[in-house]
Amino acid sequence: MTKVLVVDDDFMVAKLHSRYVSATDGFTVVGVAHSGAEALRAAERLRPDLVLLDIYLPDMDGIAVLRELRAAEQRDAARPTADALFITAARDASVVRSALRAGALHYLIKPFNQAALQEQLRHVAALRSRLDRLDEARQEDVDQIFGPRPPGSRELPKGLASHTAELVERILREHPGDLSASECAEAGSLSRVSARRYLEYFAETGRAEVTLRYGGAGRPERRYRRIG
Repeated sequence: MTKVLVVDDDFMVAKLHSRYVSATDGFTVVGVAHSGAEALRAAERLRPDLVLLDIYLPDMDGIAVLRELRAAEQRDAARPTADALFITAARDASVVRSALRAGALHYLIKPFNQAALQEQLRHVAALRSRLDRLDEARQEDVDQIFGPRPPGSRELPKGLASHTAELVERILREHPGDLSASECAEAGSLSRVSARRYLEYFAETGRAEVTLRYGGAGRPERRYRRIG
C-alpha cells in the first residue's frame, strides 16, 4: 500500500481528497494536515510515501514545505524519500515552475474530479513500481519515467507510421478510463487490427497499461489505459 499524507488548509477539501485517495486501489491515507508546520511534523512521524500538497497554507506555502521536507530527508540518511503531488488552485506559471524545481512529481489544478486525482495516483504508483524494479536504467526506462521524448525522437517499429501513432496516443490521452482496440478503431476511423498494433506498441514501451476484462464466452477483452 502507498501511504499518503493529505495537506490542505480547508478541512472539507482535505476530507474530500482523503476520500478520493481511499477509494483508489493500493493507496491509504495515513494522516491529514492543515498547515505547513503540521505537515512537516506529520511527515516526520508517519513517513508517508506520497504527500498531496496544497500551495496556499496559513503559515508557509506548499513549495517551502516541500523544500523543508527534502532538507529533512537529506539530514537523515535512513529516512525514506516521500514523493510530492501538488493539488492547488495556484495557476501562475512561476509557481508551477517552482514546484517542478522543488521536486514535485506532478501538479493538479483545482477544481478537479475524483477520476483526475485517481489517474495521477495510478501514475505515481506506476513510477514507483518501475523504479523499484530497476537496478540499472536504460534510456528507454528513463524516457518512461520522465515522459516521452519530443516528437520524432523515438523510432517506431517497421510498419508503424508516426501520424497514426500520434492519433492513437491522442485517443488514449483523451478517452476517459480504458478502452478496447475496437473502441480506439472507431474513434480514429482505423481498422481494429491496426488500432491494436499501435495499442500493443504503447503497452510494450510503457506508455499504456493493459487489463483484461472477463465476461461471457471466449477470450477476455484487452483494455488499454494511457500511463502518464
